[in-house]
Amino acid sequence: MAKTESTLINMVLALLIITSIAGASLGMVYKVTKEPIAMAKLAKQQNAIKEVVPGFDNNPTDDMYQLTSKEGYILQVFPCKKGDELLGVAISSKTDKGFSGEIKIMVGLKPDGTIINYAVLEHKETPGLGTKMDDWFRGDNPSQSIVNRDPANTRMSVSKDGGDIDAITAATISSRAFLDAIMIAYDTYKEKADAQSAVPTLQKGDQS
Repeated sequence: MAKTESTLINMVLALLIITSIAGASLGMVYKVTKEPIAMAKLAKQQNAIKEVVPGFDNNPTDDMYQLTSKEGYILQVFPCKKGDELLGVAISSKTDKGFSGEIKIMVGLKPDGTIINYAVLEHKETPGLGTKMDDWFRGDNPSQSIVNRDPANTRMSVSKDGGDIDAITAATISSRAFLDAIMIAYDTYKEKADAQSAVPTLQKGDQS
């Protein structure tokens, strides 16, 4: 059998065939994994809401609304209620100031803005350093815990910058970014709350 002559056309055709097969394979993998990945993210979100505002009996996802921070981030706010009482809100927040880029968190706030708890959703910080944010900012050490603190009367920045919170050892940038994400959630939520409270209530018979 005569050996097929290797020409530019043959090579281009072979490359097109390989590329088509690879593209089809990637598309199939994406379709197969898309739904499980989405379900895993949803489950992680639901668990984070329960962690940061425990004790609710409604479905916060049904009442979710969005707020836009001054940085341009779209934040999701999940009201957590027990009966008719608002226990607090779980807010998904983020910042792009991490040592390795974006950090996403869920933070629970009481109606007055006091921090209930937090959960780290996504980050790419340095293992053993920035990754300590998962637990560093809660616990028994009052100089590093943000739990039960009200940012209105707490300087929510690292002590190196004049704040009240001790940074993770050897991970100051990650610590700054984490606290930035917390304050983005707090400031955005409180701005909305303050704006609502500033709207005067119409008196009976007032048609203005």
